[in-house]
Amino acid sequence: MVSGEKDFGPVFDRLKAVLAPYAPGMHVTDDNDTWYGLDLAPPEQRNPSTWFGSVRRGKRYVSIYLMPVYADPSLMDGASAGLRKRMQGKSCFNFTKVDEPLIGELEGLVRAGYDRTAGNAEWGGAMRVEAASPG
Repeated sequence: MVSGEKDFGPVFDRLKAVLAPYAPGMHVTDDNDTWYGLDLAPPEQRNPSTWFGSVRRGKRYVSIYLMPVYADPSLMDGASAGLRKRMQGKSCFNFTKVDEPLIGELEGLVRAGYDRTAGNAEWGGAMRVEAASPG
């Protein structure tokens, strides 16, 4: 770590722990000190609609990306103002510290996203392609 940089290790580890329980039913795309990612499909079948989510350690914060939120924005219905404040774009949430109440809420959001996408064979990748298609 360079002098003056913040140690985001605990934040990265905590956000990784939000996604890790879903790894047995998906494919781990990255697992290192900077990235942890999950995809619904094996490498030869991947496309943007099969990506589930990832955690990325950056210089200013740790981000968790949740594709189910992008594909189905109604997952954010009822989300707290605090969690919405952490949101950047349509599917990214940034954290600079471990905030258990918000991460607990995020765990519920990941569970709902999993149930609606990867855990639902009828919805699955085909619906994600349809939902993410322009027009």
